[in-house]
Amino acid sequence: MKDTIFGLANKTALITGASRGIGHAIARAFAEAGAELFICSRKAATIEAAAKEIAQATGARVEWMAADVSRRDDTDRLASEALRKMGRIDILVNNAGWNIPQAIDEIQDKDWDYLIELNLTNCMRLTRAIVPNMKERRWGRIIHISSMMAMASTPKRNAYSATKAALVGMAQASALDLGPWNITVNCIAPGPIATEMPMTLLSKEQQDQMTQRTALGRWGQPEEIAWPTLFLASEAARYITGQVIVVDGGCLARII
Repeated sequence: MKDTIFGLANKTALITGASRGIGHAIARAFAEAGAELFICSRKAATIEAAAKEIAQATGARVEWMAADVSRRDDTDRLASEALRKMGRIDILVNNAGWNIPQAIDEIQDKDWDYLIELNLTNCMRLTRAIVPNMKERRWGRIIHISSMMAMASTPKRNAYSATKAALVGMAQASALDLGPWNITVNCIAPGPIATEMPMTLLSKEQQDQMTQRTALGRWGQPEEIAWPTLFLASEAARYITGQVIVVDGGCLARII
């Protein structure tokens, strides 16, 4: 894999929210494909443990930093530290995000502001900070982890759907901005993936209902998001930009 068109040998990737779930699976897949990593999460203990586990399992160089990317100063510090330690960032995966379910007439301003900052603004700020480094080498991959809820939603997902849809729009505009420098910008839109967020926020009944909506009759696993993300990061996807790859087990194919 490392030496094929799908490999990431001699590439360096910055991945947010990589201590667990989808972000951890992406980091592991990238390391197995030959990339060097700079990963972050909010808690030092969990991101350090993740870095050690990935490095020991793959032999890859894995640097880490504790950063709360809902805070602008932390986001800016993350970009600076990643560039300082790694020398360059070839691939940026904006994965960190969260959801606070609230009906439209129940939204709290502080929760709305928090989700906008975490799910959207941090992605813009990291991209803005890293892009000049990519432009210098005329090569780059930017991948936002959006959601199938950018295209369809459920009750009480106003802020979450708004931010995830905004990522798609930003990716399309950024793809046009950055195409002349051979930098691609795309989104992955996961459907029901068995990670902490949906398992925490959804009742057992809601989880079962989502299972029934899929064509495959099951929830996805984090590695099933990591593999298409790896594809978009590789040379195999060099003519794909401004696009959304939906990985939802067939949820959006169903009308009722």
